[in-house]
Amino acid sequence: MMDWSDRHCRYFWRLLTRNTLLYTEMVTTGAVLHGDAPRFLNFNKEEHPVALQLGGSIPSDLAECARMAEDWGYDEVNLNCGCPSDRVQVGKIGAVLMAEPELVAECVAAMRQACSIPVTVKHRIGIDEQDDYQDMCRFVEKVASAGCSTFIVHARKAWLKGLSPKENREVPPLKYENVVRLKQQFPHLTIIINGGITSLEQSKILLQDLDGVMIGREAYNNPYFLAQVDSEIYGDEHPLASRKEVLEKFTDYCQKEIEKGNRLHHMSRHMLGLFHGEYGARIFRRYITEHANKPDATAQILLDAYSFCERA
Repeated sequence: MMDWSDRHCRYFWRLLTRNTLLYTEMVTTGAVLHGDAPRFLNFNKEEHPVALQLGGSIPSDLAECARMAEDWGYDEVNLNCGCPSDRVQVGKIGAVLMAEPELVAECVAAMRQACSIPVTVKHRIGIDEQDDYQDMCRFVEKVASAGCSTFIVHARKAWLKGLSPKENREVPPLKYENVVRLKQQFPHLTIIINGGITSLEQSKILLQDLDGVMIGREAYNNPYFLAQVDSEIYGDEHPLASRKEVLEKFTDYCQKEIEKGNRLHHMSRHMLGLFHGEYGARIFRRYITEHANKPDATAQILLDAYSFCERA
């Protein structure tokens, strides 16, 4: 979710679900250690529980970032071993690390020594020709020996050459059975599945065999389904927020951020799918898209967009 699940997006999601664990977009260790750390690490207290996802391969750098994550107040720190982007492969970040389980284990051990919050790993079921089930098992077994007990598995392999990141989310076939088999082979580990999950019904079926599900694109494109997660998955029967209530609360948040110097379109883009599947959804999206990018745009634009949507 690079460039997508920033703090504004996560605040919006938290208006829909109180219990779901939220993840930051992947942040490289170089950006944290040598760039503007507050820009990458700051988050709203309302986002808890929230995990920081890191990209890197130098154990000492990851250890320092893990320490900073705990100091900043994150609930978990995650090492990304699943991103197939050419940009990150050059720095030995993301899915390319699946070819070096010993290095990943060293990184995890350093991170665990530097912090007391959970250290987790996200990875693919394989990369390139190294996509045999046993290859994934060897990777998980080695990393688990360093103290990692939670693995988030994208149920597609990644082609590191020849496919774009978007194609890597769509072209390689999903193999949920490999992730279920992994849980059966390592019952003491927490195994969470990711990839192609688009509904709570599908999630419930997968949860019969696995410990959790991670949902990315669907949460972004059709966010209101998250409003059902607390009751359907966690058994939390707090009153369900309506789309209008969510919009009004996010409007208040946006206006406060605008007064701090932020631009509306940096925030409004995250809630364009709020009325997905509803009459007027296209009008709602179009109005915000056309007006929120103006330099003097205020959060009132969101309410105006809703009024047009409501008339529809």
